Amino acid sequence: MTDDAVHDLSRDEARRLVVRAQLLDAERPGDVVEVAEQLGSIKIDPTAVIAPSEQTIAWSRIGWAYEPGQLRKAVEQDRLLFEYDGHFHAASLLPALLARMRGRVFRARAAGWMEANARFRADVLARLRAEGPMLAAQIPDTSQVAHGDEGGWYGSNQVPMMLDLLSYLGEVGIVGREGRQRIWDIGERVFAGVPERDYDEAGAELDARRLQAAGLARQKSPWTPIGDAGEPARVEGSDWKWRVDPAALETLHDDPGGRVAILNPYDGMLFDRPRLKELFDFEYILEQFKPKAQRVYGYFAHPILVGDRFVGLLDAALDKKKENLVVTAVHELDLTAPLDPEEREMVDAELRDLAEWVGVPLVFAGER
Repeated sequence: MTDDAVHDLSRDEARRLVVRAQLLDAERPGDVVEVAEQLGSIKIDPTAVIAPSEQTIAWSRIGWAYEPGQLRKAVEQDRLLFEYDGHFHAASLLPALLARMRGRVFRARAAGWMEANARFRADVLARLRAEGPMLAAQIPDTSQVAHGDEGGWYGSNQVPMMLDLLSYLGEVGIVGREGRQRIWDIGERVFAGVPERDYDEAGAELDARRLQAAGLARQKSPWTPIGDAGEPARVEGSDWKWRVDPAALETLHDDPGGRVAILNPYDGMLFDRPRLKELFDFEYILEQFKPKAQRVYGYFAHPILVGDRFVGLLDAALDKKKENLVVTAVHELDLTAPLDPEEREMVDAELRDLAEWVGVPLVFAGER
């Protein structure tokens, strides 16, 4: 392909590229490491209406063969994944990410807070160097200046915020978890032996990996920043300028077909909301932070993908007291073209598989 040539894609091809890049087609990956290598990262979030996002993201790709303990083993024992900035990342990304961490420049507010707490910063690093690994709660708060956390994410203890900021610079890292609490260590140990990368080359490598996970992305998108990675493309009916992963294009027509996938609201497939609307005509609004009276589909509704179409939203929750998975509703999105009996059975089968994976009976309590 010449530099000025552009790939022309039908809308079906564009959607199929995205679905396959996200490992949501009929050919399932073998394990959580394969998932992370393709997607680049797996989002971590404590919200567990059914199960935490890092677990359901893996399950929605792998299916019945996935067990939650596989993720922890890959992170803490095999070191094939690592935790950084609220995600489990593929270990192959560590050199590039570390180069970007070490070249990071904070905005004025964070930089000012770090400068005002220079002694506190030194205390945290010294404690970890001498006694780590440890939990944030085991590190004394010797801060000189409070961070003024209007959002309420950190509370009055300044240690978690200092650790987070130091982690963005590669000066500390996360080596495991005790329950939901992160275990920290000094970056000198965590990143010992990691090959060095040039800052700009590392950025280009990360752009390419983001495009690999996306399959197809808008050329200039704050949601899926891919720089100059890939090759230019046009999509039928869209006036956006796109970039496509050439490796994904090569296998586009080796299509194993589609399947049903139930996606956690924090799934990376859903992150680029403008792309969802442009390619899939799916406008997803998470109602978690809406007042109850304003919710239409439920507190933490999971989108349902059938093939390359978003067909519904699952309103369901794990009832820990009664030990069952309660389905309040499966809201179909296109009432003019409802699911046919075969599609409905496929969705119900995936729901049964979800309940079996969680380890509880499935109970339908609302509309069908």
